Amino acid sequence: MLVLAGCTQEQVQGFLPGGPDVTNHTEGIINLWVNSWIVLLVVGLITWALIIWAAVAYRRRKGQTGFPAQLRYNMPIEIFYTIVPLILVLGFFAFTVREQVSIETDPGDPDVQIEVYGKRWAWDFNYLDEDVYSPGIQAQDRLNLDGSLDESQLPTLYLPVGQKVQLNIESRDVAHSFWVIDFLYKKDMIPAKTNYMYFVPEKEGTYAGKCAELCGEYHADMLFQVKVVSQAEYDAYIESLRDAGFEGRLGADFNVNQNLPGTGGTSEDES
Repeated sequence: MLVLAGCTQEQVQGFLPGGPDVTNHTEGIINLWVNSWIVLLVVGLITWALIIWAAVAYRRRKGQTGFPAQLRYNMPIEIFYTIVPLILVLGFFAFTVREQVSIETDPGDPDVQIEVYGKRWAWDFNYLDEDVYSPGIQAQDRLNLDGSLDESQLPTLYLPVGQKVQLNIESRDVAHSFWVIDFLYKKDMIPAKTNYMYFVPEKEGTYAGKCAELCGEYHADMLFQVKVVSQAEYDAYIESLRDAGFEGRLGADFNVNQNLPGTGGTSEDES
């Protein structure tokens, strides 16, 4: 108890970033991670104890010669070492599926719908309900004089705190992956396919995001930010986009793969 009382919040949540109150899903993810490690640690301690016990109890004594008595098998132990791992694997699988279903199920009636396009090597955000957009520029083009990144100029996704959010996630060119680190979840971005994320941001703040799929030369600079703000600040940001002339939607017509099957484009042979 004394050792556990000295744990920091970072240690309590298994050294994962963010915290249990970042979105409505992060607490469940942290619990799954931490509890899995607790179970595995218990299994490890038992296994190490048995190894040490066997090494001590059956060591060669002074005066002993030859090989010890050999056992071909021990049925109770064989059954034990078959059933226990099976129970562990099924348990991990069941709890993981339960958490994944909770995250992936569409709750319906979103308060905010935003379309996210990944592109080499930046991001476009379409605020569908308000009919405005935010065009993103590659982070490499926004370096300070000392070589550091000017984070204030990164593509930024604004979200209102406490509202149900639906993100429609797409790619303009190659496979990317949308990852807000503190949200503890990522979603692949596949050309000509729409994926979805559903969550409620519960804590105001600025969160770092990046592409988590190797997508080309400047993959490491495909960065963005998520700002979770009050409803009033969110509304003010939407109006600032409208005042700047960013009305409408940056849609699929800006995709570079216009001749892929299913896009309605014309192939080179047909033209």
